[in-house]
Amino acid sequence: MKRIVYIIILACVSFTFGQNKEISIQEGSGTFTVKGGKGNENKIITVHYYKPKTFNSSSKVLLVIPGSGRNGDSYRDSWIEESEKHNILILSPSYPEKEYPYEDYHLGGIVKDVNTRESISFIKNTNQVFLDEDKTSIKLNLDKTTWIYHDFDTIFELATTALNSSQESYDIFGHSAGGQILHRFAILHTKSKANKIIAANSGSYTLTDFDTKYPFGIEDLNLSKQDLKKAFSQKLVIFVGELDNENETGGILLRSKTVDKQGLHRLARAKYFFKVAKSKAEEMGYLFNWELKVIPNVGHNMRKMGNAAGNYLYE
Repeated sequence: MKRIVYIIILACVSFTFGQNKEISIQEGSGTFTVKGGKGNENKIITVHYYKPKTFNSSSKVLLVIPGSGRNGDSYRDSWIEESEKHNILILSPSYPEKEYPYEDYHLGGIVKDVNTRESISFIKNTNQVFLDEDKTSIKLNLDKTTWIYHDFDTIFELATTALNSSQESYDIFGHSAGGQILHRFAILHTKSKANKIIAANSGSYTLTDFDTKYPFGIEDLNLSKQDLKKAFSQKLVIFVGELDNENETGGILLRSKTVDKQGLHRLARAKYFFKVAKSKAEEMGYLFNWELKVIPNVGHNMRKMGNAAGNYLYE
């Protein structure tokens, strides 16, 4: 009988944490590692954290998703002041680019094969890359259980368990590539424990358009109108810098025949994405819970956008 009980306990632990070991989070800055989700179990994600001095079981939790540099340490560090001021646990995962290339990071693992080397070229003397859609071949991965969006709940649950936190949800902020990840997260993964989702300064968007192919629309993703209804009820906030316009040279901006319909810079694309989504929600008669925030006097700057997000979330 004792042996049976022991086996059941082990099974429950395995079910709760999968292949992730128990973690330790100390006061101040540090790291812990998490194994990738389904299909990526052999990959390691390093989570950079900051635990404030006054942390307690009711302290809020914020996940911070880095841009294409995957520099979770820098993103974590940029939130230390807010962490201490508002008593927030910061968790910023770094996905190694070698193991999580563009299609697995920016696009969430929804694309499994894309011939970027043959179809992408850099536009000389600019921060822009051009995607030749006529040369592009893409295969979709429709197994939602393998998309990286599941990782965010896993990271949150491991941290709150280690700290005996009473929090049942988290806020999440992403800038640039992180913003791309998070607006797609809000549309395509509606059963998370995320509360407010802030997608900042995205370079391009997946429109809520059933007639445009992924990654610029949701055609062929097997989404229903009910799925879109759930997405529109999410607390998604689109942040974009007022100066992240045609004069901004920071970051990398994707150009192509289809994506250019969204606009020729990030400010225009953010407004277009929001306008299309709001129009779609009104057309379908659904509650629209999204917001658009244009941040004055800020360009493609992750620290300043983070400060604005901190004020929005916690002031």
